[in-house]
Amino acid sequence: MTDDLTRKDWMGLLARAPAARLKALWDAAGDAPEFAWLRAPEAGAVMVRGRAGATGAPFNLGEMTVTRCSLRLESGEVGHAYVQGRDRDKARIAALVDALMQTGAAARLRAAVLEPLATARAEARRDRAGKAAATQVQFFTMVRGED
Repeated sequence: MTDDLTRKDWMGLLARAPAARLKALWDAAGDAPEFAWLRAPEAGAVMVRGRAGATGAPFNLGEMTVTRCSLRLESGEVGHAYVQGRDRDKARIAALVDALMQTGAAARLRAAVLEPLATARAEARRDRAGKAAATQVQFFTMVRGED
């Protein structure tokens, strides 16, 4: 399922993952490598834009808090992370996973962290789609025999 993940895919998966689940998977995956901060975790705000009906003119919806960081592994790979909220630990873990996915540890991390996150996300989407489908109203037209 996640064999063809691009960097964009795993960055999005890490950013959307629940912090507690990501931390648990990371802790179970093994020891964290040594690294140096390029940009220590820092919280800030970004403007969220929206579109009416996904096709209308863009408008400013409001601000959202994000935490970002960048780090470099001792082997030279650089990892980045942007996560919603002020969770510095989640940002650190996401940046470490990003950097390690560029090394020989990618297959191990894919199996230990990314696949469980992708599976949980797919299940949540299916559950949400099932709940929405249960409330769907089927309209039909009855033909009367008068005409």
